[in-house]
Amino acid sequence: MAGTLVKICGISTPQTLAAAVQAGASHVGFVHFPKSPRHLSLADAAGLRALVPAQVKAVLLLVNPSPDVLADAVREVHPDVVQFHGSETPDALARFRADTGLEAWRALAVRDAASLADAGTFRGAADRVLLDAPASALPGGNGTRFDWSLLSGWDAPLAWGLAGGLTPANVAEAIRLTGAPLVDTSSGLERSPGIKDVDKIAAFCKATRI
Repeated sequence: MAGTLVKICGISTPQTLAAAVQAGASHVGFVHFPKSPRHLSLADAAGLRALVPAQVKAVLLLVNPSPDVLADAVREVHPDVVQFHGSETPDALARFRADTGLEAWRALAVRDAASLADAGTFRGAADRVLLDAPASALPGGNGTRFDWSLLSGWDAPLAWGLAGGLTPANVAEAIRLTGAPLVDTSSGLERSPGIKDVDKIAAFCKATRI
C-alpha cells in the first residue's frame, strides 16, 4: 500500500534515530517504562527528541503513568504523540487530549475477533489505536504477532496501526493482508535487546513501499 506510515519504536541512540529518519519513517518512538530493555530516562528521551526533524513525529510510550509522571513526561520530552500501552481508559485519554492538545494513541491487545470491538470504545477519545499481540513479559515489544486474518472485513472505527512481530521479511505481506495505514515495529529490528540495527531499519522502511 502506497503511503503507509511507519513508526520505528524503541529508538535509543542518535545513530538509530538518524537511520530511521533517513529511511523515511513517519514516526519514531521512545520508551519510558523501566521494565523494558528499551527504557529511556525522560532526560535521555528529551535529548533524542530534540534531534527529531519537523517532518517526523516523536512518540513517547508510557504504561499506566501516574498523573505526575505523565505531566513530567510531557513537560520534559515535548512529544508530538503519547502512546498509552497499559490499561488506560477512554476517559483518561480524552482528558489528556483536552488538557495538552497532543495526540493520544492507545495500544490494544488482539486475542480474537471480540478484542477488536474494544477499539470502538476509543472513538472520539484516542487519535489512533495500535493493534498489537497480547502481552507476555512486557506490554509490547515482544516480537510476537496476532492472527492478521482477524482484520479481514473489519470496519475500523478510528485511525489505527498494526504492531506485533513485524520485521523486514513480513511487513509487506502484513500491509497487503490487512491494509494497515500505519505499521509499528520495535524488537523486529534489533540486533540485541534494546539496540536497533540500522540496516534492518532501512530494510523495513523499504519493504513498506514494495
